[in-house]
Amino acid sequence: MIGRISGRTVVLLLVTLLAACSIGDVRRKPPTASPGATVTAPSPTAAVAQERRVRVAVPQRYDPPYVEFVDAERGYALFANCGEPPPDDDCPARLFSTDDGGRSWRELRHPHPAAENHQLYAAPGVLTLWSEPHGWWTSTDGGTSFTHALDGPPPQWVGAQSRFQVIEGSDQIGEWDGQRLRPLAAQPRVPGLNAVDAGDGPLLVATGEKDGKLYAAVSFDRGRSWQQTPVPAPDGQIAALNAHVEGDGTAWLVGTRPDRRSFPALWRLRRGWDLIRVDGAPPQIQSVAPIGGGLLAVTGPAGAGAVGEDGRYTGLPWPIGPDRSLSVLTDGTIVAIGGDGGILLGVGWVTERRWTKIILDNA
Repeated sequence: MIGRISGRTVVLLLVTLLAACSIGDVRRKPPTASPGATVTAPSPTAAVAQERRVRVAVPQRYDPPYVEFVDAERGYALFANCGEPPPDDDCPARLFSTDDGGRSWRELRHPHPAAENHQLYAAPGVLTLWSEPHGWWTSTDGGTSFTHALDGPPPQWVGAQSRFQVIEGSDQIGEWDGQRLRPLAAQPRVPGLNAVDAGDGPLLVATGEKDGKLYAAVSFDRGRSWQQTPVPAPDGQIAALNAHVEGDGTAWLVGTRPDRRSFPALWRLRRGWDLIRVDGAPPQIQSVAPIGGGLLAVTGPAGAGAVGEDGRYTGLPWPIGPDRSLSVLTDGTIVAIGGDGGILLGVGWVTERRWTKIILDNA
């Protein structure tokens, strides 16, 4: 699928994109990270993925579905293509949902199944569909009912992305008030402002780049005031600068390289932004995602690994192939997409993950 509205702020994907036993309680509070967090390798069983393979009554002429999970239990799947020519009345879109981690799937009524281009976007409490050129359909009851809109992404979807966002077409940060993004009374002085991220506490980080220079500002009071924070120059060029603020207040900057594949530049917020010199990093990567405990997970040709604030890179025995990209859901579940098909869900804390592979087949 293409044309994503907005990526989740908990993950930076560095290339173009875009779960039969109990997977346990994912609602516990994660352990508190120590100031000097480093990688602790998980047990070998962490590399064994359990497979949940389900076949649904969809004709074989359909291409594999686009599947998106919003937490470890709830997900959606959209069968939307039958090859060429583009889908029409002979190839209507088919929509499914699961609320048991992919053990079973239930078909939902797609509100406009015939379209030139279908998209599916999911976030906690919100399911949004795009049927080109007919507009947007949004559900807040798991796909039981939908509301229709013609222009622009639905406000329910915009609000689901983050409480704080950069307002499109402006150099301002807005706070979602339930209806719209309302500009903050105090704005950070960040040239080329392009991103903002926030954790569960009062910390916000805004980033930008202009004329080859990198900028960042932090707020410790939920955006009521801002402090400019110099970003030490890294080795090599940076094409984009993004922030990750974890729930415990750990904050990172990730500088994407111009080729979007080379290992990024990393900074960690202490008294200011400390440039992290990574020891043993792979030259090429696919994705970077914060996984808690003061660690960033990395995927790429070398598989999966993690970087701590001490700059040490350690390989992880996760079942992550070279072409999978990671994202982190709001409940802390890791999702790995790409590679040989199917979706991997990693439930647990920090590097200790139990992996399940979700495969949805059509008849």
